[in-house]
Amino acid sequence: MNLKKIISSVQNISEAISSVIKVDVTVVDKDLDRIAGTGRYRKDIGNSVSENSVFGFALRNGESFIIENPGKHSACLKCESVNNCKEYAEVCCPIKIDNSIVGVIGLIAFEEKQKIEIISNQDNLMKFLNRMADLISSKLMEQDNTEKIELLAKELEIVLDSVDRGIIATNHEGEILRFNRKAIQLFQIDEEEVFKMNISELIGDVNFSYVLEGNKDIKNKEFVYKTKKHHFRGIFDVDPISIGNKNLGIVFTFSNISDVINTVNNITTGTIVTSFDNIVGKSDCLKSVKLEAEKAANSCCNVLIQGESGTGKELFARAIHFHGKRANGPFIPINCAAIPEQLLESELFGYESGAFTGARRGGKAGKFELANKGTIFLDEIGDMPIHLQPKLLRVLQERVIEKIGGKDYIPIDVRVIAATNKDLEKKVLDGEFRQDLFYRLNVIPLYIPSLRERKDDIGILVQYMIEKCNRKLEKNIKDIDSKVLDIFKNYNWPGNVRELENAIEYAVSMCNRENIQEIHLINRLKNISKAQNMKTTEEIIPIKELEKCEIKKALEFFSNTDKPMINTAKALGISRATLYRKIKEYEIN
Repeated sequence: MNLKKIISSVQNISEAISSVIKVDVTVVDKDLDRIAGTGRYRKDIGNSVSENSVFGFALRNGESFIIENPGKHSACLKCESVNNCKEYAEVCCPIKIDNSIVGVIGLIAFEEKQKIEIISNQDNLMKFLNRMADLISSKLMEQDNTEKIELLAKELEIVLDSVDRGIIATNHEGEILRFNRKAIQLFQIDEEEVFKMNISELIGDVNFSYVLEGNKDIKNKEFVYKTKKHHFRGIFDVDPISIGNKNLGIVFTFSNISDVINTVNNITTGTIVTSFDNIVGKSDCLKSVKLEAEKAANSCCNVLIQGESGTGKELFARAIHFHGKRANGPFIPINCAAIPEQLLESELFGYESGAFTGARRGGKAGKFELANKGTIFLDEIGDMPIHLQPKLLRVLQERVIEKIGGKDYIPIDVRVIAATNKDLEKKVLDGEFRQDLFYRLNVIPLYIPSLRERKDDIGILVQYMIEKCNRKLEKNIKDIDSKVLDIFKNYNWPGNVRELENAIEYAVSMCNRENIQEIHLINRLKNISKAQNMKTTEEIIPIKELEKCEIKKALEFFSNTDKPMINTAKALGISRATLYRKIKEYEIN
């Protein structure tokens, strides 16, 4: 404990002592710094005294004493002024707290009259000084306790505000007593109005008696908060505030359901460790692209992965990340086509507090900031709005980001892997994608072959997926009929590996044997098989059957495109109206 914390109080007490005893008073702390003084000592406040002085002696010995003949007392023997001391008498009284000496009160007589006052009333004087020392000690302890309480309160406030859940404490009637910042942010209510509110205004009626009388808690209770300006779905927990056997109130903790889901998604997608061994296949074209990807992993350059939907572009991106030097950093994926255009900028770059209406207090980190020291995967980069492309280009060029509403640039160290199923070079020619951004992203280009280009891998993929589905669905499928495998190899797979996996999962779900048969396939694959069988017969096939088969085949082929009906009608050479009429006529699903 340090007397410097209560300098003002010590000075006031020193002046009170001086006015009573009529001598000069000074106080030094345990560091021998003069922190208070009256009379001729007032000008020396802030200066240090020698450890060989009587104050140093008092600090070392810890006992009160009176010097009647300065220069002859044992406390004076080492003093530098022992031979020319101008003092007539002196009194030293240590200030103690729990047997620790924190300072010394000194009374000094510079006149014979003052000396007589000190010597003639020694007992009462020492009692008085001891009480003054106790008063100073109590002031210091009071200040120290106050600081501890303030520190504890501040620590609790910081802890509560750092919790990523809203916290509100109420009395037994639901009147709000305490809250943290997250609660204000979550409900978007004014801090000055909170204390006037009842918890029921936020979450509806709550059975307080169930919690208080039964001393029970409530977990993951869902609720809907709705006002004219703000609404959300959330969950809350309820716990009683108990001291001994007495319940004094209730603590509510809140979360926004969407925040919980986002947290789970961020954790799970960011920790899926992927290697190139997870990419199944032995075809020459796949081996070639895997070799290129492994080389890319050892580089720090940006990578652009192109390929049809369902070929495994994100799988390659993850393998590149976890095979490279950034494997211990975060892998942050974001689908540029899945996020509304007006939200994509804040998702990528984040925003500052108050940047726009509805912006959370304290702002939000964007995906680039979260990916620092790691990799960001920009999926469907071809769908990035044209007005955001210059900002992304600046990030790639200067390695800094600027949050929405921010004034400062934030340096980042992020590797970019982008992916698209669009023809970016054509989009550049059409003015839909910036040429300079394309070159920045396309430093290392990778093309993932479609399943049609590596049909030799179908058998390996089928077996791998059957084993995977067996574990997932708790089945024991051992093989697949050769006829089914022929169907798979003769199908064009517009949805690629993703479509094949869905077909296998359906077949495993439907199969109640150890061997997948044609009857276990999804209808579109069975219909393709029938059409293939019809083509191998020598019988004359009716025009209607051929037409029905071709319509089905075209519908299947273009089912995963952006405009399936338009593309189908164009390929068949008929109008959309005719196509719809034929579908109805032939009862095609």
